[in-house]
Amino acid sequence: MCLCMQVSKSAYYHWLKTKDLKKQKDSLVYLKDRIVAIFNQSNQIYGSKRIQKSLEREGLCYSASYISVLMRKLKIKSVLSKKFKVITTDSSHNYPVALNTLDRNFTSKHLGEKWVSDISYIKIGNQWDYTI
Repeated sequence: MCLCMQVSKSAYYHWLKTKDLKKQKDSLVYLKDRIVAIFNQSNQIYGSKRIQKSLEREGLCYSASYISVLMRKLKIKSVLSKKFKVITTDSSHNYPVALNTLDRNFTSKHLGEKWVSDISYIKIGNQWDYTI
């Protein structure tokens, strides 16, 4: 039969295994449910292109623009948080400013003569922790 239809054996067995699922997968309700599920699994970060790639891996082939249209109808939109911007200097203040006695001359003949420091920060949960 495969020779007559010019189909490989693996393609026939794949069709045989998934022919009943195809009816369910082709329905618009199922597609919308999968879009919402993938969107929520990604913590509402995935846009239409990533959702389209995920659906493609599941065997559902739709264009990213069609996924985008469905996402608009479902009123879901990817929400990306802005990257953290480090602001360490506040120049507009009335506090006294220390003199720059080192003036970028970091060489020293004696151990412990010149001490310098830097600010480090790490993200812990949703907050930034600063250490000196």
